[in-house]
Amino acid sequence: MSVRDALEEDSLFSPFQTSVVCILSVPFLLVATHNLMQVFTAAVPPYHCQSNLTFENSYTTEDSCTRYVSLESNHTEPCKQGERIYNLSIYTSTIVSEWDLVCEREWMKELAQSTYMAGVLFGAMLYGPLADRYGRRIVILCCLLKIASMGTGAGFSPNFLAYCVFRFMTGMGICGLVINGLSLTMEWTPKKYRATVSLIQGSTLNTGQLILPGVAYLIPNWHWLQLALSLPYFFFPILIWWVPESYRWLALKKRSRQALWNLNRAARINGKKEGTFVTLEMLTLENEKNSTNVSSKRTPLDLFRTPAMRKMTIYLSMSWFSSSFCFFAIALDIQRFGFSLYLLQLISGSGEIPFRILGTVFAAYVGRRYAVSLSLIFSGVLILASLAIPSDLITLQFAVTILAKGFLSSSIVCSFLYTAELYPTELRQTGIGFTNMMMRLGAVIAPVAMMTRVYVPFLPLVIFGTVPILCGWPILRLPETLNTQLLDTVEEVEARGQNATMEKKKDREYGTKL
Repeated sequence: MSVRDALEEDSLFSPFQTSVVCILSVPFLLVATHNLMQVFTAAVPPYHCQSNLTFENSYTTEDSCTRYVSLESNHTEPCKQGERIYNLSIYTSTIVSEWDLVCEREWMKELAQSTYMAGVLFGAMLYGPLADRYGRRIVILCCLLKIASMGTGAGFSPNFLAYCVFRFMTGMGICGLVINGLSLTMEWTPKKYRATVSLIQGSTLNTGQLILPGVAYLIPNWHWLQLALSLPYFFFPILIWWVPESYRWLALKKRSRQALWNLNRAARINGKKEGTFVTLEMLTLENEKNSTNVSSKRTPLDLFRTPAMRKMTIYLSMSWFSSSFCFFAIALDIQRFGFSLYLLQLISGSGEIPFRILGTVFAAYVGRRYAVSLSLIFSGVLILASLAIPSDLITLQFAVTILAKGFLSSSIVCSFLYTAELYPTELRQTGIGFTNMMMRLGAVIAPVAMMTRVYVPFLPLVIFGTVPILCGWPILRLPETLNTQLLDTVEEVEARGQNATMEKKKDREYGTKL
């Protein structure tokens, strides 16, 4: 038995595996609430400009951003900051009503969300390489504390600038938690159960979309809503402290004794005798075998240094960018359908669940790359098809949009699984971090693409429909990872790529002979 086969005899329902999956999934419950929190914290209450002509403030213009200059004329003037009256019957306080983010300051609302997504993007750049260097577990613990402290700080923000800074830092922590939590879970999971675990954790991430409207309905004040969704992260490190560091990462870093201790701990929890997993001699032999291949100073440049790694990183980055680019554009723009915002968010979040299940089952039995690629292509086709729906058929437009969002959600959950399986252990977190950086880049650019509807109303839908189709096809050129072992080194990845090339060459030669 090799080190990489140490867990293959275990079941997903073994006590240790069950505990790891459940504990690492708990913090994921509130991730989506932070990603989409601004749907409610930045909701725009009805407002009008306070008139300076009457005591009743009823002499107002049709444009809420202006007011009449005098009773004798129809001339208007812009309403100054602080002179607007907001209807706070639904939302007692939002960042829009508190800092007057409407009219000429409306762009600041979009800036706040883009700042958060920029933090997520920066977190992907930072916490992936840090986890490959210092370990997955310590980075997860730091990210949890960062989310708790920065999220709480955002709730007490005295001004808009401080709010953006705190949200930026919260986004960094959220990304570090997700990419490292998913990877640590995969590295403790037998290969035949990785698709199931991906579904469980993907569904847990989606659960936040169902939690958010309920909590937002109960807490209509943005300060308290921010605190309610941030304070629980102070308690999550107590749970994560129980989860051991990845034995694969420890073995790769030649920390054999700690890797052995973690493996034997898993064996004891699963009811096995000490030492029946793997011995110190086996770990030492594995280290010696990989000593010539493993570099202790891998950098993000190694994602592009060799042909197979370069191809893999470029195609995965395209996939991640397109899925996030379109997903967040849809998720953050649901208010345009005109229904109750709480109901829209609830339907939007629950509508993703069957697609996540369908995508994961498809990935488990047909293949990971087909699940990712087809999900992207179908979502693009549906978005383009919505262009043909008349504007008065709002319900049909909403239904098609939810279907497209469901396929994008399926693509994201399958991409987490596929990306973790494609990259080798020594660069797994760096690769996941980089591709997630591209994912967040898509989320940052999405609001900019939405602004094009000012010039051409249908242009955003054309963009959001075309991009996933163009980015979905290249995924089919990557190797399949269904029922394959996780690789540990870049050299193994390159060997896999060369073998795939040779097989394709033989197939072409055989076809020519026929």
